[in-house]
Amino acid sequence: MWDLATLFQSYGSDITRNLRRRGLSQEAAADIAQETFLRVLTLRAGTGTEGQFVADNPRGYLRRVARNLFIDLKRRERHSPFIDTPAESLDAVGDQRPSQEQALADRQKLAAVAAALDMLPERTRRAFEMHRLGGRTIAEVAVELGLSTSRTGALIKEAYNHIRSQVRGESD
Repeated sequence: MWDLATLFQSYGSDITRNLRRRGLSQEAAADIAQETFLRVLTLRAGTGTEGQFVADNPRGYLRRVARNLFIDLKRRERHSPFIDTPAESLDAVGDQRPSQEQALADRQKLAAVAAALDMLPERTRRAFEMHRLGGRTIAEVAVELGLSTSRTGALIKEAYNHIRSQVRGESD
């Protein structure tokens, strides 16, 4: 039969050192060491037996329990990286989503761009859409529209200038 107080005095600092070598802070290592002994106490109270391995090698058993708790901690951290972060530190973590004001401003800009595109002459709008939205080169757009590359480039530049002035609220 084990005396848990004696085991803690004998192996507690050894388990904490072992966990520190695995990269845990002093506080986290001490917490896991205490949790190790709590698990052993709970196991013994729940089953009434310690098993052959436990009786023969209490140090090895305690190290195994501590190792398993360490692995569980690392899994939790991987799935929840902010689990042990103080609330003050979480305030500094920014939300990557745009604010409601920014989302509204972006929707308004997008509506202004769509309205500016609608105002363009058909050929200029098509040249811009094929180049900018369709990902085609100016030469490819020129061939499809039956224009020279310089004229196609001028149409696309005209579309950019028109959209820019409309979005800024300027009049052509």
